[in-house]
Formats: sequence, structure tokens, C-alpha cells
Amino acid sequence: QVQLVESGGGLVQPGGSLRLSCAASGFTFSSYGMNWYRQAPGKERELVATITSIGGYTNYADSVKGRFTISRDNAKNTVYLQMNNLKSEDTAVYYCNARRAPASNYWGQGTQVTVSS
Repeated sequence: QVQLVESGGGLVQPGGSLRLSCAASGFTFSSYGMNWYRQAPGKERELVATITSIGGYTNYADSVKGRFTISRDNAKNTVYLQMNNLKSEDTAVYYCNARRAPASNYWGQGTQVTVSS
């Protein structure tokens, strides 16, 4: 059974940091590209960060470049999102996603990140 379990969300003040983790099981993690998405209330889900299967390539939404870092540990079947200098507009539910062509696409349940003073 495929599972993606996010953790590490919470309430943080503006300028603070959080590290999200996503533990994967039930599929060959090292063969999948991994993504972090987020969805704020009343907005569409947006892609935040991407990392390829062996971690050689990463990409970020313009809104988080220079503040967020995606990484993975294939030995631990885990992908991370380090979020620094958080802003109120980063408040959202963050989702972990695993994808491999042609049609494999898995989602976690999401973890809430709230940036507020």
C-alpha cells in the first residue's frame, strides 16, 4: 500500500523556519521524482519545489526561491522541505507528491503551515 506521510508543520512567526518531512512507503521511492505543493484557503494548489529521483536537479516556484530547499534521502525513503524566512503568504496546507511517468502519481494527506505573529 502506497503511503506518503507528511510531518513538521505548525505555527511559526514571520521570519522563522520549519522543516517538513515526507516519509514514503509502498513503492520504489528512489525511482520517483518528488514534489512539494501547497494550497492556501480559496486558492488553487501550486507547485512549490521539485527534486528528481536521484536528487541531481531541483526547481522552485519564484515565490520561494532563495528561502526554501528541497532535498531527499533515498536510503530513508524521505523527502524534505526546509523553509526559511517564512512569510504570512506561505501559510497553506503543504502536500507531498510522488510522480513517475507515465501515470504513477501519489499524494500525502497534507500538513498545515501557519505563519503568523
